[in-house]
Amino acid sequence: MRTAFSRALIDLARADPSVLLLTGDHGYALFDEYRRCVPGQYVNAGVAEQNMVSMAAGLARVGFRPFVYALAAFVPVRTVEQIKLDITHDSLPVVLVGDGAGLVYSHLGPSHQSAEDVACTRALPGLTILSPADRFEMSACMAHAGTTRGPVYLRMGKADRGDVHPGAIGPLHAGHLLRVREGRADRPGLVATGSMVTTALGVAGVLDLSAWSAPVLKPLSVADVCAAASASTGLVTLEEHSVLGGLGAAVAEMTAEHQPTRVLRIGVPDRFSRRCGSHEYLLREHGLDADTVCSRVAAFMALTKRADPIRPPLP
Repeated sequence: MRTAFSRALIDLARADPSVLLLTGDHGYALFDEYRRCVPGQYVNAGVAEQNMVSMAAGLARVGFRPFVYALAAFVPVRTVEQIKLDITHDSLPVVLVGDGAGLVYSHLGPSHQSAEDVACTRALPGLTILSPADRFEMSACMAHAGTTRGPVYLRMGKADRGDVHPGAIGPLHAGHLLRVREGRADRPGLVATGSMVTTALGVAGVLDLSAWSAPVLKPLSVADVCAAASASTGLVTLEEHSVLGGLGAAVAEMTAEHQPTRVLRIGVPDRFSRRCGSHEYLLREHGLDADTVCSRVAAFMALTKRADPIRPPLP
């Protein structure tokens, strides 16, 4: 997925000399080819992420199209104030790329793990939030980011979990959900984003469930979420992010208002990691490994089968 990101960025920069890449002293190997191809469109801003975001805002004001790359723990989490006041307040065309989102930097502890980045940015007016699951979604997200007039946050999680789609998926539109598996309608449906789409597909295969990927977290299509809810006995959201303020929260908010249904939110619990370890270890610690997710979804499936359906509100 990182290769798809790098290639898409090179293509955008070659086609448009106003595209600039700013990095906070990260990603040298990732950007070796970029620097060879467009050396004049690369800026290493050093370990000064807040300054870098403000620099990007200034460059955007004079006609450039900056892409700002850093670890998600630093952009956007460390720089929320600068993003809010310097970029989103004036709807500047800056693309913020947060790499290693979720629990990927597992050995480095809570300072580098980022399970709150979507929650920090969802409330910023006019900010588009993208969360690709594989290289094909990454290419589509980069194309979408390159044509979006306002600010964008692109969340990049675990990059090597394999392909979700068989090929290119075409342009993204208005936060639509992408169906990645057709399952039984008398069972819950799975709505996942980023690295958890692969897990959702595995669980859906075991339990014969429908599954959707959400590469656009904001704006998220109300119509698509409601359609998924009406086609299932409940919805399960999966994200490598806190259960507070992310995809699960967005789906619960939408269904509560427009299509009442039971929602199970599977994500990082409301606590920090207790220990450092491998990425796989932390997924198990937080209940995001495939076996735990499958057990929780199966229990939810039994609950929705026993319980009376939630009736929609009177008109």
